[in-house]
Amino acid sequence: MFDFLLSEEEKALKAEARRFAKEDVPSSLIRDMDGERVRFPKEFLQKAASRNLLGLRFSPVWGGRGAKWAGEVAALEEIGVLGSSLSCLYSLVSIVGEALHLFGTEEQKETYLKPTLQGKLCCAEALTEPRGGSDFFGATTLARRDGNDYILNGQKRFVVGAE
Repeated sequence: MFDFLLSEEEKALKAEARRFAKEDVPSSLIRDMDGERVRFPKEFLQKAASRNLLGLRFSPVWGGRGAKWAGEVAALEEIGVLGSSLSCLYSLVSIVGEALHLFGTEEQKETYLKPTLQGKLCCAEALTEPRGGSDFFGATTLARRDGNDYILNGQKRFVVGAE
């Protein structure tokens, strides 16, 4: 992202994410993941959380920073130098957390969103379906309300971010 598009605050956030990627993430992590010595890099998420770098756009009430999209994208760009595996895992917190942040109850946010932004809880996404790939608007899995419960019907192929 071109720096002239960013505010001073967003530039500072970008620099902070760059320092995190350079100084706090061991260069051996991707090799260890590739060699299956690290199966799920939970420590990576915990370190990012300890620097308050997860879910940047979410309200500070839940552990975010209330950043704008440009700031979060600039930070993600810096995390991206670590490789697609880690940047995908990093962005899952915002992708999955978005629904909770916008539509979740206070109790759901307290139970799921806050601990995720603190690095205490991991999240995953099941979008890919056997016939439609990862087309969000073409998904055929349905949730039907049944009293206080929901009945899910459909199939998923991959769960991104699962251990």
